[in-house]
This record gives sequence, structure tokens and C-alpha cells, in this order.
Amino acid sequence: MALIGRLFVILFAFLAACLVAGMIVLGAVLFPEFTDLGIGQIDPAINVVIGLGFIFISGFALIPAMIVAAITEAFYIRSVLAYAVGGALAGAACYLGLIPFDPETMRFDGIVRRHLEIMTGAGILAGLVYWMIAGRNAGAWRAPPRPQRPPPPPPVPSNLRPPSL
Repeated sequence: MALIGRLFVILFAFLAACLVAGMIVLGAVLFPEFTDLGIGQIDPAINVVIGLGFIFISGFALIPAMIVAAITEAFYIRSVLAYAVGGALAGAACYLGLIPFDPETMRFDGIVRRHLEIMTGAGILAGLVYWMIAGRNAGAWRAPPRPQRPPPPPPVPSNLRPPSL
């Protein structure tokens, strides 16, 4: 039963981390310079929001994030640094999954450094959010329940008590 509850916590933490990562990426892509926020209408940006939301909740982010979650749950890893590094790797994997790879030269073609930095930074923050919700208690579902103290002994009847001085 504890495992089922833990899976729901992991799913909720993943969705919250995706929300934070999506907000970071959208803020960095839609507003590259925060000098002038009076850009007018943002209605066409809804396509970008839907597209990036699909990317973060789809297999692009789900597979790397679930690998990190499985490793940390299996080995009781509760370090915030581990989740930040795992988030950075997941963010980089999401970006590199969208970039064409040339097998002849063994290189990715068309990497934009700024975009890679944005995705890696969003992954770090997503890892931190995941840690705050689910990572702090990684592996705790496998711990045996604490033994309960035995109840106190019943009071001794008055006729069996030794006489008081």
C-alpha cells in the first residue's frame, strides 16, 4: 500500500517539476530580454505553451526523469545535488532528443548553446522541485514500520500492594 501512495507522490512531483521547467523555458524563449515587457498581444504564444507542455510531459522528459526517480528510489538517494544533476541530465537529454544527430561525424547538427543552457537550467530547477516534493523521502516506502511500544502494565490492585510505611 505504501508503494502505491509513493507512486502517486512521484507522479505529482513529476507534474509539478514539468510545470516549473515549462515556465522557465517559456520565460526564457518568449522573453529573451526583460527590458521591454510591453510586447502587446501574446495570443499566438498559446501554440508554444501547448507544444512545450507536450514535450515536457511526453516521453522526452518522462523517460529520463523516471530513470532518475527509479535510481534514487532504489538506492535511497536523498541528496539535493543528485536531483539537480539528474534534472540537468534530463533537461539536456530533452534538448538533444530534438536535435538531429549525424552518425557519420558522430555529432549533433545545429546545437544552439543558449537553448541547451536554457533546457539544462530548467532541468536543474525541475530536479529541485521534484526533490522538495518527493526526493527528500526517497526509498522511505521500503522501511519497515516502527515497532510500537508495548502498553504500560496494568495497575497493581490495592490488596496486592506492599504496605506503605
